[in-house]
Amino acid sequence: MSTKTVSFDPDWQAKYQSMVATPQEAVARIRPGQRIFIGTGCAEPLQLVSALTKRAVELPDTEIVHLLTFGNAPYAHKEMTQFFRVNSFFIAENVRDIIQEGLGDYTPIHLSDLPRLFNSGQLPLDVALVQVTPPDARGMCSLGVSVDVVKCAIENAALVIAQINPNMPRTHGDSFVHVYDLDVLVPVDDPLVEVPPMDITPETQQIAENLAALIEDGSTIEVGIGRIPQALLGFLKHKKDIGIHTEMISDRIVDLVECGAVNGSRKTIDRGRIVTSFCLGTKRLYDYIHDNPVFAFHPTEYVNDPHTISMQHKMVAINVALEVDLTGQVCADSLGSRFFSGVGGQVDFNRGAAKAHGGKAIIAIPSTAKNGTVSRIVTQLSPGAGVVTTRASLNYVVTEYGSAYLHGKSIQERALALICIAHPKFRAQLLREAIEAKYLSASMSDMEGKIMVGPKELRTTFLLSDGTQINFRPIHPTDEPRMRDLFYALSQQTIFYRFMSFRRVIPRHEIQEFVYIDHRNDVTIVGTMPEAYGDEIIAVGSYYLDPKTNMAEVAFVVHDKWQNRGIGTFLLRTLVRIARRNGIRGFTAEVLTDNKAMQAVFNKSNTKIKTRFAGNVISYEMAFE
Repeated sequence: MSTKTVSFDPDWQAKYQSMVATPQEAVARIRPGQRIFIGTGCAEPLQLVSALTKRAVELPDTEIVHLLTFGNAPYAHKEMTQFFRVNSFFIAENVRDIIQEGLGDYTPIHLSDLPRLFNSGQLPLDVALVQVTPPDARGMCSLGVSVDVVKCAIENAALVIAQINPNMPRTHGDSFVHVYDLDVLVPVDDPLVEVPPMDITPETQQIAENLAALIEDGSTIEVGIGRIPQALLGFLKHKKDIGIHTEMISDRIVDLVECGAVNGSRKTIDRGRIVTSFCLGTKRLYDYIHDNPVFAFHPTEYVNDPHTISMQHKMVAINVALEVDLTGQVCADSLGSRFFSGVGGQVDFNRGAAKAHGGKAIIAIPSTAKNGTVSRIVTQLSPGAGVVTTRASLNYVVTEYGSAYLHGKSIQERALALICIAHPKFRAQLLREAIEAKYLSASMSDMEGKIMVGPKELRTTFLLSDGTQINFRPIHPTDEPRMRDLFYALSQQTIFYRFMSFRRVIPRHEIQEFVYIDHRNDVTIVGTMPEAYGDEIIAVGSYYLDPKTNMAEVAFVVHDKWQNRGIGTFLLRTLVRIARRNGIRGFTAEVLTDNKAMQAVFNKSNTKIKTRFAGNVISYEMAFE
């Protein structure tokens, strides 16, 4: 028997004896030609499924519908297709083969819309096979680990057969049905299906690290199904006041609650509660959520409602994809014309997060597939591939090579941003194809081989005296418009000090000299402040190596409103550290005699300084000790 704390009526079988049956007696009530709903995920009622399958020859023309299941699916074996027709709203591994062979159906639908199919009668249900806890003293049964569309199915099915399992966790929220809303009760005492945490590969780990960088303290997050979203949870332990509003949770949520990173204290709605509709995990998770009021399990029509999602301040939605094209179209449910997974809640959460105040909608994707032989970032989607998230709806794309913010960006900006986070060995090919497709101008052909992303080791932060944090990172090819914005935001005096001339415009090729660099001989570091639309560059520091002398010319500029706050000094120290690591002997620089602030920065650089005056210009030579 279960070791759980008893929270149900111990005499329930005697009290509801007229409703109790064996699995065989229960499924004997099912007739040929009916539509049968099977409970979701780890709550799949395995004994009922087994008993149903044994009656296959007696049940021709039977349709089986479900969201996704992780237990055995004997009804989906090829020899069973003459009796059972599977119609899945999300394709799990246990039904993928027959669907890809055309022996089963896949119905693409947003999860938020799925309950409407049942409620409206558009997809009437004859039978629902589900699994619940035993009834408590009031006759209430909890749906436990899977509320999602199961509750709606129970409300709409003509016949509800429920496995009553004391091993099912009693979950809080809108997760209860009265025993009299069930028609047949089948007592079982079986362990639930378990889905252990997926292994984290180095590639997955880097993607997760890049995702974590986009999540601010106080955010509410959604993590979808897949290795990447679940790996992310391991990188959030240092965050503060994280909230959870997600269709699914896994074992890794336990660690985040126990370390205090997740407390939901800054959620806009459902404050202090972890809101979900189902979980995929192990007994560790099941025991943790049992009778735990921190967790609130709600139906899909609430959890996946884009309006509800949009009400959360700083809502971050993280979902995965199979392909993304250079215009921003996302394919998430098929490999070409072969259906692989499903639409799921991706669009629901993308829409909601994009509308939320300070929200972020993110698609995470490895840069390659098939052991690195195929790029997942493509010029055009594979023939037959379906678009789940449209180009107009996409905000962020994240790979192991960085993140690209696409919302409100032109096709040219999108293509370049996505090429930059593609695998390096595919960037040149993607650049050529983008030019051929007219996504990029022909002049960009000069940039072939120059699209490089600086190493993550060059990232750092600087805390100002008032507590403001400035993020520093290598410049990125997509920073060209941000660099242009910075230039036109500078005062004429700052421009004169930086360029030693008054300039009203800066040619594009000069900006490109800043952004298309090799990050060794030429290095540019930018100081940024996060904005909802991406980073705002407030400071730039660069050095350019002269290989003949192994000395590099250094220069930097800080936005006027951020000057005299130590940013220039920090930039110089950062560039010195990078140059030392790259074996460079020292820096040179030229400074106007009126530019006292820059002279002060150089004079306290902890280098061996030589100066030479020529008119109103001071030439510095700063040799590293």
